[in-house]
Amino acid sequence: MGPPAETDLYRDTWVRYLGYANEIGESFRAIVPISLVWASYGVATTYVTADAIDKGKKAAVAHEYDVGKTTRVAVAVVDTFVWQALASVAIPGFTINRICAASLYLLGTMTHWPLPIRKWTTTAIGLSAIPIIIKPIDKSVDFLMDSSLRKLYGAKEKHPSSS
Repeated sequence: MGPPAETDLYRDTWVRYLGYANEIGESFRAIVPISLVWASYGVATTYVTADAIDKGKKAAVAHEYDVGKTTRVAVAVVDTFVWQALASVAIPGFTINRICAASLYLLGTMTHWPLPIRKWTTTAIGLSAIPIIIKPIDKSVDFLMDSSLRKLYGAKEKHPSSS
């Protein structure tokens, strides 16, 4: 049995939930000012950037004396940033946005509920969809990156994902 795995602040603690801030923002889009939705994207993007920088620093330490240190650090930063940007911000944000837009539209055409009730119901639907969409999106982004970007830099090791 080897040494205990180091706790990754960005993957193994509550900090990971900051990557989902924009999905929460999208869920509340119908009932909060748009500036709060954009602020939620700022929080999620800050999380993505901080994780990428962290993985770059860890790669620099792990490959301190390697000839290809700069390349390994760049790969760690780019791989983490692209993966997180797709899996934590872009794809889930778009998905929740569309789920909420569709639910608000359908509630408007299929019910006679007052607008505030429809908006809060849409928010509840968006929030409840978040845990359902996370794993399929993570796995899809892994597949997408393994089939494209990671082929460019010959990824053989396990790259960061939340799975």
